[in-house]
Amino acid sequence: MEKEKNEKNKKLPKKEEINEWYPEVLRKAEIMDYGPVSGCMIIKPYGYAIWEHIQKYFDERIKKLGVKNAYFPLLIPESLFSKESEHVEGFAPEVAWVTHGGGTKLGERLAIRPTSETIMYEAYSRWIRSWRDLPLKINQWVNIVRWEFKHPTPFLRSREFLWQEGHTAFATKKEAVEEVFQILEEYRRVYEELLAVPVIKGLKSEKEKFAGAVFTSSVEAWLPINRFSQAATSHHLGQNFSKPFEIYFYDKNEEKQYVWQNSWGLSTRSIGITLMIHGDDYGLVIPPRIAPIKIVIIPIYNAKNKEDVLKYAQEIREMINKLVRDDEVVLDDSNDTPGAKYYYWELRGVPIRIEIGQRELKDKSVVIFRRDKREKENVSIKELSKRIQELFEDIHKYLYDKALKELREVIIPVESLDELKKVIEEKKAGIAYWCGSVEEEENIKYVTSGAKSVNNPLEGELERLGIKKPKEKKCFICGKKTDKIFIFSKCI
Repeated sequence: MEKEKNEKNKKLPKKEEINEWYPEVLRKAEIMDYGPVSGCMIIKPYGYAIWEHIQKYFDERIKKLGVKNAYFPLLIPESLFSKESEHVEGFAPEVAWVTHGGGTKLGERLAIRPTSETIMYEAYSRWIRSWRDLPLKINQWVNIVRWEFKHPTPFLRSREFLWQEGHTAFATKKEAVEEVFQILEEYRRVYEELLAVPVIKGLKSEKEKFAGAVFTSSVEAWLPINRFSQAATSHHLGQNFSKPFEIYFYDKNEEKQYVWQNSWGLSTRSIGITLMIHGDDYGLVIPPRIAPIKIVIIPIYNAKNKEDVLKYAQEIREMINKLVRDDEVVLDDSNDTPGAKYYYWELRGVPIRIEIGQRELKDKSVVIFRRDKREKENVSIKELSKRIQELFEDIHKYLYDKALKELREVIIPVESLDELKKVIEEKKAGIAYWCGSVEEEENIKYVTSGAKSVNNPLEGELERLGIKKPKEKKCFICGKKTDKIFIFSKCI
């Protein structure tokens, strides 16, 4: 009866009810909880451990590029925030303001950090004086507040979130532009090599670029809610901020020059993207490279053999500890039934479960259950370490390949606005040659009831991912010749 009860409780239908499945599984798996303010969530230890894996991976890589971490204030004076007109216009609807300190009204409103260009660049204008001060490469890991008025979704769309934001300054435009795409490649690596999520690198349209940027590049991921999600961005700011903020230097000829700048960011949205893509009807499926718990050992015993089975299970744990950190493997010797334990750890997405009973004790073997395919196999103790390492790699590859197959299947070439409308109604994405007109993008949004451009994939990107290109090299709306291909979709 207990086993039947657990089997019945396991199913959390994802595909049919994903909007209910997603927040429910995050809470049940103890990834997050809701805070008292709408759109501001609590990230629980199990969820925060995933963010720590992402942080560690990316932080180590950018430090090799010469980036250093720092911290800048949360509160930004309105006069400072307003220095770059396009920037303030773009962010004004989302800014939360502090107007009082205690019971006293402030002489100037203070913006709660929606992004840090303005607060950081005021300091840069004091720090940079000579060509010897460049390049300046600073990153900070902080929280951000953007007062979204759309329906909040944990990790994917929230009013407060965690992120890293890099802000760099260079002596030449060439150096700055090169870094934009260098960082974009690092973001691809985070998603594909760490999170097992395929992403499309590309350039945003003029309408969708970052407020204050010369151009914006992005990596984009397809979600099972039939929408693309902007997974990370890398912006070239040109001299749009250096001139109003007076960030200049004297070059080797003692001539005054304004710096060229970039900003780039990756947030906790990466957690939501990963968990939504890989999860299934039984809960989370967490890729091994970011799993807080990589292996759980379930001893199956009775009163007669309990001591022997537990001793064997402990020996297995000690062997596994040579492969992963001590806190990444759990020996579940609780009094719950095996079925209840299976349900609990499957829900939490642990990549590998090891089952040990009397038979395994006798044969000096274990039963391995892999969470991604929900398949079991018997492995001798002599082959265990090797097999676990193989499975970690195979699980990552399987999750990536599965997500890539879905990505390829949803991107459909279109040759007219009517065809795009039909594709969007079928909850897929269109791809077409397009001139990039702001007016046309407004019309696309109107005709398709909310779709917009995702990005213009970089050269070779569609081939890399095996995505079909459209045929005719002319704008699918106005008919003008163009060599730019864009993807269109509803987005979150």
